[in-house]
Amino acid sequence: MSIQQSDPEIFQAIQDEQKRQLEGMELIASENYQSEAVLQAQSSVFANKYSE
Repeated sequence: MSIQQSDPEIFQAIQDEQKRQLEGMELIASENYQSEAVLQAQSSVFANKYSE
């Protein structure tokens, strides 16, 4: 089951944040953008190792 199906509100929040990051210019020094490869790795089975 996808996140869109299981929690539409969270899915929409993710979509809104992605749009903000793609279309906006943030001037906050501590805000970093991860590459697509890093995002994919974080949402892989390796994420289960840190869900204590």
